[in-house]
Amino acid sequence: MEVTQMVTNRIQHSDNRPVKQGAGEIAPEPNKIGASTPFDFSGKNLTPYGGLLPVATMLEKLGFQALMEETVLVKRLTKVMSGYQFLLAMVLGLYIGFSRLNQLRFIARDPIVTGVLKIVQLPPQCTLWRFLGALHGSVSQQILSVLGQMRRRVWEATNVKLKTATLDTDTTVHTLYGQQMGARKSYNPKNKGKKSYQPILTFLAETREYVAGELHNGDRLTGKQIARHLRSAIQSLPEGVEKLSHVLIRASIVGKRWKPTNRRVASSSW
Repeated sequence: MEVTQMVTNRIQHSDNRPVKQGAGEIAPEPNKIGASTPFDFSGKNLTPYGGLLPVATMLEKLGFQALMEETVLVKRLTKVMSGYQFLLAMVLGLYIGFSRLNQLRFIARDPIVTGVLKIVQLPPQCTLWRFLGALHGSVSQQILSVLGQMRRRVWEATNVKLKTATLDTDTTVHTLYGQQMGARKSYNPKNKGKKSYQPILTFLAETREYVAGELHNGDRLTGKQIARHLRSAIQSLPEGVEKLSHVLIRASIVGKRWKPTNRRVASSSW
């Protein structure tokens, strides 16, 4: 019997196509390390948060504990930790890079953190939230007072002497979801039509320090509100800065640039 061999007629070559080269190819996004990134160490005494030890030593030498206990009044009786330990745990979490209280569970049993706080382990998130909920509204002003005194002590320890200061003031947009108090539909370029807050923040350009800030509702700021905020920011500057004649303010309020042309007239009107 004769066998007829079948020939396959292909329009396209069977080899794999080469990968596209050039700018048209989309580059993969870089891997980002966050709080949810898993990690592991083989050493028993090794911890990823060893950098907190010099931070705790700096706070101890600056008298942070005595200042917090004298200035911040915590009326709630706590059992797990003292009021200062609660506040110090949150401060250490901010140093690490955590922006939420539920992220503190990643360092609940870390030897460096528990050694600095002198506890066995951190309490759960619900305990931290109950502590914050029991604080009075005046505690925010007390913490700002602690911030100003700590800035003065750091400047004295590092021999920072500024006669002139440049304040950068700007507003940001914090989009809200749900029915929250103070939410307004206003300037929100990324999420148009959604309710938001418009916090106003001021930083010191020379040292990049946070000077003053306040949480504002979604409405645009008025001239009186801006003047009140700038007045409190100038008063927060440490001694040595000539506040009436050597303070320059650069502001961008809701996308509109504003800068006083005459420093003396502007400062006297505040």
